[in-house]
Amino acid sequence: MQSLQELYKIGYGPSSSHTMGPERATKMFRDKYPESDKFKIILYGSLALTGKGHLTDYIIRKTLENYEVEIEFDINEECKVHPNTFDIFAYKNKELLDTWRVYSIGGGTYRIEGEEDTLPKDIYPQKNFREIKEYVKENNIDLYEYVCQIEGEEEIKEFLNKVWKSMQHTIKNGLNTSGIIPGRLKLEKKAKKIYESKFDFETDEMKKTRLISSYAYATSEENASGGIIVTAPTCGACGVLPAVMYYMKEEYNIKDEEIVKALAVAGIIGNVVKANASISGAECGCQAEIGTACAMAAGASAYLLKLDIDRIENSAEVAMEHHLGLTCDPIYGYVQIPCIERNAVAAMRALDSAILSLILEKNKRISFDLIVETMYETGKDLSKHYRETSEGGLAKKYCRNKYFNKEMREETAH
Repeated sequence: MQSLQELYKIGYGPSSSHTMGPERATKMFRDKYPESDKFKIILYGSLALTGKGHLTDYIIRKTLENYEVEIEFDINEECKVHPNTFDIFAYKNKELLDTWRVYSIGGGTYRIEGEEDTLPKDIYPQKNFREIKEYVKENNIDLYEYVCQIEGEEEIKEFLNKVWKSMQHTIKNGLNTSGIIPGRLKLEKKAKKIYESKFDFETDEMKKTRLISSYAYATSEENASGGIIVTAPTCGACGVLPAVMYYMKEEYNIKDEEIVKALAVAGIIGNVVKANASISGAECGCQAEIGTACAMAAGASAYLLKLDIDRIENSAEVAMEHHLGLTCDPIYGYVQIPCIERNAVAAMRALDSAILSLILEKNKRISFDLIVETMYETGKDLSKHYRETSEGGLAKKYCRNKYFNKEMREETAH
């Protein structure tokens, strides 16, 4: 498994695989051939089908703003290695200098075909949660101490403090912003309204739902608007973990230094999924993104509730298990519907999963590793229409709805 610094990335939304990954790869290719006068990019698979809504072409043009740029959307070529595939070509005086085939594999990470050594190196010797749990128990340490052993306490603490500050900044921005989210859906930002909508008959449970939802909406709306967020583990699922952590800080009076430790625990859970399955919606559906985010937040919550590693595992397993089969079918390819609301629902489920683990038997029959393996197989079995292509499910039904705006329907046809 790689460093947590490869899981949590601070950058612009709305999509880690559609904007962060292509941006980083394009920049690297550009810097390798600064003498170029033209770049050509061909997007395939999910990048071609939902690239407009995810701002893939926008971020590439912005990265190459001082060059002539040609971008093609090829929706026909089959992507056998990864659905987020693109080719990039560099030219000088119409002569081809070089070409790369790039796979944007999720969370802002990319791989260049034939150059696997460009991927960040693994630094964790343990490969799955079972091995991690065995090591932690044998050495009588907790998961945060385990992370510090591998990554260095001062370095990882400094990094995670930066991550937590960024998460809080995003939430505060989102709670104080009104208006319309960019895109043809013309969605109104709701975080501020949800946060301020107090009722005379509000129960403690209603208050919890309102606050957690407002924090998740705040982060997800910032992401959808192209604001700065932290991948946790992706842009599309960035609202779950910070919403739960911010709620626990505010309502449980948990100190920032404890939240930072919990982010390390969440990171290990996300790393297990990333290393053994996928965190890419284009590869395995939304279960890989929101499901993983919910598991991360559940495990982090369990840690803050002072639960042992067995119950932390239970929390993460429950959270992931009940997202199995979740499709990724964003309307128009925007990270808006159902993505924003889904972050709020998953955040509430994460805290509930941690609390439920207190009631369940300590050693469940289903391990976290088993549920991760199941999620990966399920994702591979999902029709491509339900894996971030906007060709099926809600995205397709919405556009066919008889109440669908006539002008919007005509715009879509063109």
